[in-house]
Amino acid sequence: MAKKAAAPATITLKHLAADIAESQDLSKKHAEAVLTDMVELIAKHLKKGDRVRIVGLGILQVRKRAARTGRNPATGEPIHIKASKKVAFRPVKELKEAI
Repeated sequence: MAKKAAAPATITLKHLAADIAESQDLSKKHAEAVLTDMVELIAKHLKKGDRVRIVGLGILQVRKRAARTGRNPATGEPIHIKASKKVAFRPVKELKEAI
């Protein structure tokens, strides 16, 4: 019988805020507020269509997906999939190499 691999830990915004608060001598509440504001600002800029470049991490940008025809896997019937937008992330070279 094959053993199921352990799921990797999920790090939340609160975990990140706690780590930042500890390393920067801030309160956890203040660090969490800063991170929350950062996420809101990134979302605001992505909605406007801007690219967001975070040094050491990568680039976030919105990409348009064209409308296309797909298939219902249960019936094989063709279905129309409408055009949509998605957030794409491209990591920097240093991050790729670190992992």
